[in-house]
Amino acid sequence: VGGGIAGQSLCEALLERDPAARVTLICAEEHLPYDRVRLSEILVSGEDPSSLQLRPPEWYADRKVEVISRRWVEAMHPGTLELTLDGGERRAFDSIALCTGSEPMMPPIPGLGKEGVIGFRGPEDCETIRRRAAEGARVAVIGGGLLGLEAAYGVAAQGCAVTVVHLMDRLMERQLDTGAAAMLAPALAELGVEVLLERNTEQVLGNGRATGLRFTDGSELEADLVVVSVGITAQKDLAANAGLEVGRGIVVDDRMRTSAPGVLAVGECAEHDGTVYGLVAPIYEQARVAAATVLGDESGAGYRGSLQWAKLKVMGVDLVAIGRCEGSQEAVTADATAPVYRKLVVHEGRAAGAVLLGDTRGTEALLEAIRSDDEVPDPLERLAAAAQATAADLPDGAQVCDCNGVCKGDIAAAVTEQGCGSTREVMTLTRAGTGCGSCKPMVKEIVGIELGGGAEEPAYLCPCKRQTREELAERIRAEGHEAVSDVTAACGTGRECGLCKPALAYLVSEVRDNRHREERAARFINDRVHANIQNDGTFSVVPRMYGGVTTPDELRRIADAAEKYEVRMVKITGGQRIDLLGVKKADLPGMWRDIGMPSGHAYAKAIRTVKTCVGTDFCRFGLGDAIALGQRMEREWEGLHTPAKVKSGVSGCPRNCAEATVKDIGVVAVEGGRWQL
Repeated sequence: VGGGIAGQSLCEALLERDPAARVTLICAEEHLPYDRVRLSEILVSGEDPSSLQLRPPEWYADRKVEVISRRWVEAMHPGTLELTLDGGERRAFDSIALCTGSEPMMPPIPGLGKEGVIGFRGPEDCETIRRRAAEGARVAVIGGGLLGLEAAYGVAAQGCAVTVVHLMDRLMERQLDTGAAAMLAPALAELGVEVLLERNTEQVLGNGRATGLRFTDGSELEADLVVVSVGITAQKDLAANAGLEVGRGIVVDDRMRTSAPGVLAVGECAEHDGTVYGLVAPIYEQARVAAATVLGDESGAGYRGSLQWAKLKVMGVDLVAIGRCEGSQEAVTADATAPVYRKLVVHEGRAAGAVLLGDTRGTEALLEAIRSDDEVPDPLERLAAAAQATAADLPDGAQVCDCNGVCKGDIAAAVTEQGCGSTREVMTLTRAGTGCGSCKPMVKEIVGIELGGGAEEPAYLCPCKRQTREELAERIRAEGHEAVSDVTAACGTGRECGLCKPALAYLVSEVRDNRHREERAARFINDRVHANIQNDGTFSVVPRMYGGVTTPDELRRIADAAEKYEVRMVKITGGQRIDLLGVKKADLPGMWRDIGMPSGHAYAKAIRTVKTCVGTDFCRFGLGDAIALGQRMEREWEGLHTPAKVKSGVSGCPRNCAEATVKDIGVVAVEGGRWQL
């Protein structure tokens, strides 16, 4: 229950252990699981929110993961392991994992319900900020923690005047001491972020719409948009209403089990040993333990808590905070003019925390020392040594990727034992660097060491083949391979990833001029079911209508199928076809059988439809038989795969009603019985 990073991580951990596991992912949002951590990056870069998706739609379809989007779980029944969805539908499961995450904490400030006051938790908030930024809005961010500062930087990058309002006497007070925080504020100011400390917001001003803030000291701040980012609170209502034990979150044990048998909790909604974690790395650790528990494997170590560390993702400000920011002993080196602030915290003789601002060298070495609870007799010497440390100095057991639990030794073995020849191959094999991405530089450095130099990135078609597209094409020609499985058997490395199969399917058909052996498993899910997967996991069906011409009988069959299978939308496409949207995967075979028409290939990288006008059949301006030519072209090219989708059009006269001149291939009839291509 929950389509965030926690739900996705548990889904992947389960399928990694048992590919046949039947997993249902229930998402309240309309989006497939996405990387909320990168929201500020999207705000800055202007990328489409779809780039945040953790996996493409076909990933779920290929693994038979049932995705239920835009649905809420109204009630949970622990005794029978059933869930009641909105609308009253009741579903039973063998296990239930609550991955409901958190929601923005909204302080009791009068006026927070006014228009122009938002949280910063989803893609829709990014869109709101962008829209208001284009209008020249003045923005106030309430909260000077990690997320608040990232939101403020994202707003400033839009060209807005932005002010961070913080209750405490320093920014990021949970991670930073006074010295580091004092250097952080000027660095943010250079990026256009003003900071007001020790400001207690009393009221949001404005009549129905936010116009500013008033503080308890009587001062005011003008603002057209208010972003609230004062923290998060676990979404635990579903568990509490079902009678589960809750505290700050849903209480779990070392196996991520709640107080109800068969019910687990993972991520920001879970409370383990009195702690609720609001960072990414603990989610991955918890998901691995929960997956083992669900599948009955409790032989490994349970969850023992996570080292909390954070990295501020603001361009131009390098900041890492690990563990405690204060202890019985502290070693500090600082240069306010740089600015650089480096601090190692030692508690009871052991490494307990670090703060690195402006110079984050040695992050991995300090992480390993703190995680291993190393004894530190001389903190200043250890801090200086960390700045000089390289990947070569790390022990093989040092965990480089916290998100996926990958150690330095695993990365080295991928090169020396598995034959990986690039950072990309190592990441594909080990998954190091595929989580939050902060460890990628260290992964690349380790790979470079093992390769005896820089990690070259050859343009392989796929790391599992370790050959370029040209090399594979030549082998297909020379060795006579007729299908993807032939190529895999002859050219693979023994580590089949499956990701390159669709590319190989195209390559084999191209080289063999479509005289190849088709293999269904080598195609994308769209090609296998002859329908286009949509963002909610349903499919769209587009029957082929040659040249855009249909019959009353075909229309009746389409209409009957749309009603029988409860199609959510019937849409006329730009290519003169009918699109049936919102079809369940299980209904596709029956729908195609009932319609009795071939597929229009409205999902493939292939020759698509040929759009036509009525030509000489009915049009008084017609100079050529557009329908006959268009139908002939479509029948000749039907099913031909291409590097990208190809659309065509035929117009029966220069008036160009079929818009042939803006197609990939266009034909227009001209005077004298000729056609212009």
